[in-house]
Formats: sequence, C-alpha cells, structure tokens
Amino acid sequence: MTPPTQSATAEESNKLVSSPLPRLQVDAGPSRKDVKDKIIERFEQKYIIHPNLVPKIREYIKPFCIADPNGKGKIPEYAVTTLQLDTPTMDLALAKERKTYARFKLRVRTYGKGGSAPVFLELKRKVGGVIIKSRAKMTMEQYKGDNDGLPIVLNPEQCELLKNPVDNHYFLEYSRVARNVGARPKMLIRYIRESYFGANDDYARLTFDRRITYRPTRSWTIPGIEDSKGWRPMDSQVGLNRPFAGYIFELKAMRDAPRWMLELVERFNLTTTGFCKYATAWRLETLFRGFQYDSASQNTTSTNNSI
Repeated sequence: MTPPTQSATAEESNKLVSSPLPRLQVDAGPSRKDVKDKIIERFEQKYIIHPNLVPKIREYIKPFCIADPNGKGKIPEYAVTTLQLDTPTMDLALAKERKTYARFKLRVRTYGKGGSAPVFLELKRKVGGVIIKSRAKMTMEQYKGDNDGLPIVLNPEQCELLKNPVDNHYFLEYSRVARNVGARPKMLIRYIRESYFGANDDYARLTFDRRITYRPTRSWTIPGIEDSKGWRPMDSQVGLNRPFAGYIFELKAMRDAPRWMLELVERFNLTTTGFCKYATAWRLETLFRGFQYDSASQNTTSTNNSI
C-alpha cells in the first residue's frame, strides 16, 4: 500500500525537522506516471535563490525526493525549449502584467536535444492561485506537418488523428483557443532544469532552472540544442531584479503541500516571487529596443511595446 501523503497546516510548518530521515526506496508513484501528464490542477510557488543555496537544498531534500528519471547525469538535468505564442498585441503577456484573475498561456515545448524529441502543446491556465495545465503530445514530424507551410497548431484539420485519444482531445482544444485569439510565435525560451519528485507524495515536484535564455522569433520552428546563436540571458541581475545572478526554484504540489515542502521554505527563509520567464523576456527585449517604462510597472508603457 502506498504510504499516505503527509500534509501540514501553517502552524505545523513551524516545526523544523530535528534529525535527518532515512531515504525511502520506492517505485515511482502516481506523480511520475503519464496519466498525470495530460491535465493537472496544482499550486506553484516560485523563488529566486542564490547559487550558494542550491547544494544546501539538494542535501535537505534527499530523504523526501527522488531524481526525475528524465534527467541526465549525477545531477538530474535536461534542457527545455519553449515556443511562446501570443496575440499580435501581446494580450497574454499583458494579462500576466495586469495580474488578471483568470489567464492562460499557449506554449509549444520540447525537451532534451530537440530534433527527434516529442513536442508538447501546453495550455496553462491560472485561476486565482490554482494552475490548471493540459497538454497534448505529438512527434516532431507531426508538429512540422506537410501542409504547404501552414502551422499545424492553427490547422488541426490538416493533421491525422493522434494515436492517443486524450492527446487528440487536448490538441483540438489547444488549436481552438490558439485560433480564437489569433496566436502567433513571439518568443523562444531555453533553460537547463534540474528536477525531483516527492518519493511518497501523490503529486509533489521541485525544480531548479538555470542558464535561462530567450530569443524573439516569428517562426513556428523549434530549434535543436545545437542552435546556440542569438540567445540572450535573462537570469542576470537585471533580469531577476536581484544583486546576484541566480536560479529559479519552484515548488509544485496539489492542494495539500507535503510537510517537508513547508519546512523547506521555513528553514531556508524563502520568499515567493511572481517571476515569469516569458514576461521577463518581453521586458528585457523591449528595454533592449529602447522603450521607456513608467514608474508603475515593469512592462506597461504609454506606447505600443509589442515585439
């Protein structure tokens, strides 16, 4: 029987772990199965942390986490490349900027070296503090299509049915939303992710993102990892608004966060931040192009700063 998930209230989170716990040897639980890759409702908290804190957190989570099996090397890492879609007037980015209560992102994502890697079409909604993410998986060949250069995302009728009916359902839903808002490629984002899963939790995930870069684009093509030209860093002091170049540390869980997550935040005195890679890339690119910013916002100006 799978051990029950431990959860804690805010009061319980004040109790720190007094001694290290033995690492539990368990099989990958539900949070690491494909069944939860399709659609998931969860809470996320992001933190900007100094690089010196990373090894200390790694040591702390050893009793509670296992490495993401998709990661390579002693430290479980892999590359993530994301194509962000938006409207011609940047409405999706502006929804984040204006802290709209219900908003969404349209992403096309691949992992690893690219090329032959699968492609994921992700529709990520945020309603209040809850993240609802659905995604469809297809091959790179299916994504590229063979329809006279028309993007398959906006022309699903040109694509053969996907083998998995759940993938096919979310592909059509993604395409419907993308077509309704007139979505177009706006930004490429690439970074290295170090990833862990809760060893005994129904759904708990922890990630460190570093070497975060961006590149404006108008193309539907997702470049392979060998394409290294034109990428601009955004985990710098300017990008992070910190006196150091750091990591983006993220905790993801269902409604009841595991106790060890709460104690981790308490122990390392972490302060949550609303960091968004796409919004940061937009801010840095518009600064690079010479736009002026008002005192009330990082991104909103009196002029059209669409990219």
